[in-house]
Amino acid sequence: MTASLASLGLGALTLTPAFDPAVTEYTASTTNNSNTITASGAAGSRATITVNGEDHTSGTSATWETGINTVIIKAQNSTGTKTYTVTVTKSEV
Repeated sequence: MTASLASLGLGALTLTPAFDPAVTEYTASTTNNSNTITASGAAGSRATITVNGEDHTSGTSATWETGINTVIIKAQNSTGTKTYTVTVTKSEV
C-alpha cells in the first residue's frame, strides 16, 4: 500500500481543495501569525512536516511570514513516500 496521509489540518485555516488523501497540492490564506499543523499518516505510514525549510512536529504551531509560506508533509511507509504541499499566503493585517 502506498504511503498517504489520513488527516491534515492547519488550525482553523481552510484548505483548498478540502483534504483528500489522493490530492497532494493545497492552498490556504491567513492573517494569523501562526497556526497549529496536524498531520497523521494512514495505517502503516508516518508523517514528517517542514515549514519554510524547518522541521516541525505534528500538533505544534508554525509561525507564518508575510507572503508565501510552504508547508511540506511527507507520508512514508515501507513502500515509499508521498509528498503533500500546502502553500499558505499570509497577508498583513
